[in-house]
Amino acid sequence: MNPIQQFKTEVEQNIQRLGQDVSLPDDSLAWMLKAGTVGAYTYNFTWLGRPIIQYPQDIQAMQEIIWETRPDIIIETGIAHGGSLIMSASMLALLDYCDAQTNKTALTPGLSSRKVIGVDIDIRAHNKEAIEQHPLSHLITMIQGSSIAVDTIERVKQIAAGGKRILVFLDSNHTHEHVLAELEAYAPLVSVGSYCVVFDTVVEDMPENLCVGRPWSPGNSPKTAVHEWLKKHFEFEIDKSIQDKLLITVAPDGYLKRVKA
Repeated sequence: MNPIQQFKTEVEQNIQRLGQDVSLPDDSLAWMLKAGTVGAYTYNFTWLGRPIIQYPQDIQAMQEIIWETRPDIIIETGIAHGGSLIMSASMLALLDYCDAQTNKTALTPGLSSRKVIGVDIDIRAHNKEAIEQHPLSHLITMIQGSSIAVDTIERVKQIAAGGKRILVFLDSNHTHEHVLAELEAYAPLVSVGSYCVVFDTVVEDMPENLCVGRPWSPGNSPKTAVHEWLKKHFEFEIDKSIQDKLLITVAPDGYLKRVKA
Protein backbone atom coordinates (compact mmCIF):
# COMPACT_ATOMS: atom_id res chain seq x y z
CA MET A 1 0.00 0.00 0.00
CA ASN A 2 1.13 3.53 -0.73
CA PRO A 3 2.64 4.85 2.56
CA ILE A 4 0.55 8.03 2.41
CA GLN A 5 -2.64 6.02 1.99
CA GLN A 6 -1.48 3.60 4.70
CA PHE A 7 -1.09 6.46 7.18
CA LYS A 8 -4.54 7.80 6.22
CA THR A 9 -6.05 4.36 6.79
CA GLU A 10 -4.38 4.10 10.20
CA VAL A 11 -5.79 7.48 11.19
CA GLU A 12 -9.29 6.43 10.12
CA GLN A 13 -8.93 3.31 12.25
CA ASN A 14 -7.75 5.42 15.20
CA ILE A 15 -10.85 7.61 14.91
CA GLN A 16 -13.13 4.58 14.67
CA ARG A 17 -11.70 3.21 17.92
CA LEU A 18 -12.18 6.55 19.63
CA GLY A 19 -15.80 6.64 18.45
CA GLN A 20 -16.43 3.15 19.79
CA ASP A 21 -15.26 4.03 23.32
CA VAL A 22 -18.53 4.92 25.04
CA SER A 23 -16.81 6.48 28.07
CA LEU A 24 -14.79 9.10 26.21
CA PRO A 25 -17.63 11.58 25.46
CA ASP A 26 -18.57 11.73 29.15
CA ASP A 27 -14.93 12.12 30.18
CA SER A 28 -14.44 14.88 27.62
CA LEU A 29 -17.58 16.72 28.71
CA ALA A 30 -16.52 16.55 32.35
CA TRP A 31 -13.16 18.11 31.45
CA MET A 32 -14.86 20.82 29.38
CA LEU A 33 -17.25 21.73 32.17
CA LYS A 34 -14.40 22.04 34.67
CA ALA A 35 -12.13 24.05 32.34
CA GLY A 36 -15.02 26.28 31.33
CA THR A 37 -16.10 27.10 34.86
CA VAL A 38 -12.63 27.45 36.39
CA GLY A 39 -10.95 29.49 33.68
CA ALA A 40 -13.49 30.49 30.99
CA TYR A 41 -11.45 28.27 28.68
CA THR A 42 -12.90 29.29 25.31
CA TYR A 43 -12.07 32.97 25.84
CA ASN A 44 -8.33 32.44 26.14
CA PHE A 45 -7.18 32.05 22.52
CA THR A 46 -6.53 34.31 19.55
CA TRP A 47 -6.11 33.95 15.79
CA LEU A 48 -3.69 36.40 14.19
CA GLY A 49 -4.24 38.87 17.00
CA ARG A 50 -8.03 38.71 17.45
CA PRO A 51 -9.82 36.74 20.19
CA ILE A 52 -11.47 33.61 18.78
CA ILE A 53 -13.98 32.25 21.25
CA GLN A 54 -13.70 28.58 20.31
CA TYR A 55 -12.02 25.46 21.57
CA PRO A 56 -8.65 24.87 19.86
CA GLN A 57 -9.95 21.47 18.77
CA ASP A 58 -12.85 23.05 16.88
CA ILE A 59 -10.53 25.64 15.36
CA GLN A 60 -8.41 22.78 14.05
CA ALA A 61 -11.49 21.14 12.58
CA MET A 62 -12.55 24.40 10.92
CA GLN A 63 -9.12 24.71 9.33
CA GLU A 64 -9.24 21.15 8.03
CA ILE A 65 -12.74 21.66 6.59
CA ILE A 66 -11.77 24.88 4.82
CA TRP A 67 -8.69 23.25 3.29
CA GLU A 68 -10.70 20.20 2.23
CA THR A 69 -13.71 22.04 0.77
CA ARG A 70 -11.81 25.06 -0.63
CA PRO A 71 -14.80 27.42 -0.42
CA ASP A 72 -15.33 30.62 -2.37
CA ILE A 73 -17.67 31.95 0.31
CA ILE A 74 -17.76 31.38 4.07
CA ILE A 75 -20.87 32.61 5.87
CA GLU A 76 -20.62 33.09 9.63
CA THR A 77 -23.37 34.10 12.05
CA GLY A 78 -22.01 35.53 15.27
CA ILE A 79 -18.96 37.83 15.13
CA ALA A 80 -18.03 38.79 18.73
CA HIS A 81 -14.36 39.88 18.66
CA GLY A 82 -13.87 38.71 15.08
CA GLY A 83 -11.28 35.98 15.55
CA SER A 84 -13.30 33.42 13.63
CA LEU A 85 -13.74 35.84 10.72
CA ILE A 86 -9.98 36.44 10.69
CA MET A 87 -9.29 32.70 10.81
CA SER A 88 -11.60 32.07 7.87
CA ALA A 89 -10.12 35.00 5.94
CA SER A 90 -6.58 33.77 6.56
CA MET A 91 -7.48 30.37 5.17
CA LEU A 92 -9.10 31.92 2.10
CA ALA A 93 -5.97 34.02 1.57
CA LEU A 94 -3.89 30.84 1.80
CA LEU A 95 -6.13 29.12 -0.75
CA ASP A 96 -5.68 32.09 -3.08
CA TYR A 97 -1.91 31.87 -2.67
CA CYS A 98 -1.86 28.13 -3.34
CA ASP A 99 -4.08 28.53 -6.40
CA ALA A 100 -1.74 31.20 -7.73
CA GLN A 101 1.25 28.94 -7.20
CA THR A 102 -0.49 26.03 -8.92
CA ASN A 103 -1.58 28.15 -11.88
CA LYS A 104 1.70 30.08 -11.94
CA THR A 105 -0.11 33.42 -11.89
CA ALA A 106 0.51 36.59 -9.96
CA LEU A 107 -1.43 37.02 -6.72
CA THR A 108 -2.82 40.54 -6.57
CA PRO A 109 -3.79 41.59 -3.02
CA GLY A 110 -7.36 42.80 -2.74
CA LEU A 111 -8.60 41.14 -5.93
CA SER A 112 -9.67 37.79 -4.47
CA SER A 113 -13.11 36.52 -5.42
CA ARG A 114 -13.23 34.65 -2.13
CA LYS A 115 -15.12 36.29 0.72
CA VAL A 116 -16.08 35.83 4.37
CA ILE A 117 -19.53 37.18 5.26
CA GLY A 118 -20.02 37.84 8.98
CA VAL A 119 -23.44 38.55 10.50
CA ASP A 120 -24.17 39.79 14.01
CA ILE A 121 -27.10 41.58 15.58
CA ASP A 122 -24.72 43.84 17.53
CA ILE A 123 -21.23 44.48 16.14
CA ARG A 124 -19.49 46.40 18.90
CA ALA A 125 -17.72 49.52 17.62
CA HIS A 126 -14.32 48.58 19.05
CA ASN A 127 -14.49 45.09 17.51
CA LYS A 128 -15.66 46.45 14.15
CA GLU A 129 -12.77 48.91 14.10
CA ALA A 130 -10.22 46.23 14.99
CA ILE A 131 -11.51 43.89 12.29
CA GLU A 132 -11.52 46.65 9.67
CA GLN A 133 -7.92 47.55 10.55
CA HIS A 134 -6.72 43.96 10.22
CA PRO A 135 -4.57 43.16 7.13
CA LEU A 136 -7.13 40.55 6.06
CA SER A 137 -10.14 42.88 6.24
CA HIS A 138 -10.36 43.08 2.44
CA LEU A 139 -11.68 39.51 2.48
CA ILE A 140 -14.40 40.25 5.05
CA THR A 141 -17.87 41.77 4.72
CA MET A 142 -19.76 42.43 7.96
CA ILE A 143 -23.53 42.79 8.21
CA GLN A 144 -25.21 44.12 11.34
CA GLY A 145 -28.68 42.72 11.91
CA SER A 146 -30.52 39.64 13.07
CA SER A 147 -29.24 36.61 11.18
CA ILE A 148 -32.83 35.42 10.68
CA ALA A 149 -34.29 38.74 9.52
CA VAL A 150 -35.54 38.64 5.93
CA ASP A 151 -33.47 41.65 4.82
CA THR A 152 -30.30 40.20 6.39
CA ILE A 153 -30.79 36.84 4.70
CA GLU A 154 -31.39 38.51 1.34
CA ARG A 155 -28.28 40.64 1.68
CA VAL A 156 -26.17 37.57 2.51
CA LYS A 157 -27.58 35.76 -0.51
CA GLN A 158 -26.79 38.73 -2.76
CA ILE A 159 -23.16 38.88 -1.60
CA ALA A 160 -22.80 35.10 -1.83
CA ALA A 161 -24.36 34.93 -5.31
CA GLY A 162 -22.01 33.29 -7.77
CA GLY A 163 -20.11 31.35 -5.12
CA LYS A 164 -19.65 27.80 -6.37
CA ARG A 165 -18.44 26.38 -3.06
CA ILE A 166 -20.07 27.71 0.10
CA LEU A 167 -19.36 26.84 3.75
CA VAL A 168 -21.50 27.97 6.70
CA PHE A 169 -20.69 28.42 10.40
CA LEU A 170 -23.66 29.12 12.73
CA ASP A 171 -22.69 30.59 16.10
CA SER A 172 -25.08 33.33 17.20
CA ASN A 173 -28.23 32.98 19.33
CA HIS A 174 -28.33 29.37 20.57
CA THR A 175 -32.07 28.89 21.14
CA HIS A 176 -33.85 26.08 19.32
CA GLU A 177 -36.08 28.36 17.25
CA HIS A 178 -33.28 30.72 16.25
CA VAL A 179 -30.92 27.97 15.15
CA LEU A 180 -33.73 26.21 13.32
CA ALA A 181 -34.47 29.43 11.43
CA GLU A 182 -30.76 29.87 10.64
CA LEU A 183 -30.58 26.33 9.27
CA GLU A 184 -33.59 26.97 7.06
CA ALA A 185 -32.04 30.21 5.79
CA TYR A 186 -28.38 29.32 5.27
CA ALA A 187 -27.94 25.54 5.02
CA PRO A 188 -29.52 25.45 1.53
CA LEU A 189 -26.66 27.65 0.33
CA VAL A 190 -24.07 25.00 1.28
CA SER A 191 -22.55 23.21 -1.69
CA VAL A 192 -22.46 19.43 -1.94
CA GLY A 193 -19.41 18.10 -0.11
CA SER A 194 -19.20 21.19 2.09
CA TYR A 195 -20.50 21.75 5.62
CA CYS A 196 -22.93 23.69 7.75
CA VAL A 197 -21.36 23.68 11.21
CA VAL A 198 -23.70 24.40 14.13
CA PHE A 199 -21.71 25.44 17.18
CA ASP A 200 -22.64 25.06 20.85
CA THR A 201 -24.79 21.97 20.39
CA VAL A 202 -23.03 20.95 23.62
CA VAL A 203 -25.58 23.13 25.46
CA GLU A 204 -27.92 20.12 25.27
CA ASP A 205 -25.45 18.05 27.30
CA MET A 206 -24.70 20.66 29.97
CA PRO A 207 -26.22 20.84 33.46
CA GLU A 208 -29.26 23.13 33.61
CA ASN A 209 -27.65 25.37 36.24
CA LEU A 210 -24.90 26.44 33.83
CA CYS A 211 -27.53 27.99 31.54
CA VAL A 212 -29.13 30.23 34.18
CA GLY A 213 -29.70 33.70 32.74
CA ARG A 214 -29.46 32.46 29.16
CA PRO A 215 -32.39 32.14 26.76
CA TRP A 216 -31.15 28.65 25.82
CA SER A 217 -30.83 25.48 27.93
CA PRO A 218 -31.07 21.69 27.59
CA GLY A 219 -34.22 21.00 25.60
CA ASN A 220 -33.97 24.39 23.90
CA SER A 221 -30.59 24.26 22.22
CA PRO A 222 -28.75 24.09 18.90
CA LYS A 223 -28.66 20.29 19.13
CA THR A 224 -32.44 19.99 19.44
CA ALA A 225 -32.73 22.29 16.40
CA VAL A 226 -30.26 20.16 14.42
CA HIS A 227 -32.09 16.94 15.17
CA GLU A 228 -35.47 18.42 14.26
CA TRP A 229 -34.13 19.98 11.05
CA LEU A 230 -32.44 16.79 9.89
CA LYS A 231 -35.75 14.91 9.98
CA LYS A 232 -36.75 16.75 6.79
CA HIS A 233 -33.34 17.40 5.25
CA PHE A 234 -31.80 14.14 4.13
CA GLU A 235 -29.32 16.00 1.94
CA PHE A 236 -27.26 16.56 5.10
CA GLU A 237 -25.70 14.06 7.49
CA ILE A 238 -23.91 14.43 10.81
CA ASP A 239 -20.22 13.79 10.22
CA LYS A 240 -19.57 11.80 13.38
CA SER A 241 -15.94 11.22 12.42
CA ILE A 242 -15.12 14.85 13.30
CA GLN A 243 -16.47 14.76 16.85
CA ASP A 244 -15.01 11.27 17.35
CA LYS A 245 -11.62 12.65 16.34
CA LEU A 246 -11.81 15.84 18.38
CA LEU A 247 -13.45 14.40 21.52
CA ILE A 248 -13.34 17.88 23.05
CA THR A 249 -15.77 19.95 20.96
CA VAL A 250 -18.60 22.43 21.49
CA ALA A 251 -20.32 21.00 18.41
CA PRO A 252 -21.27 17.33 19.00
CA ASP A 253 -23.75 16.41 16.23
CA GLY A 254 -23.11 19.87 14.81
CA TYR A 255 -20.75 19.08 11.93
CA LEU A 256 -23.32 18.69 9.16
CA LYS A 257 -22.02 17.58 5.76
CA ARG A 258 -24.05 18.07 2.61
CA VAL A 259 -23.97 14.73 0.82
CA LYS A 260 -26.41 15.42 -2.03
CA ALA A 261 -28.21 18.26 -3.77
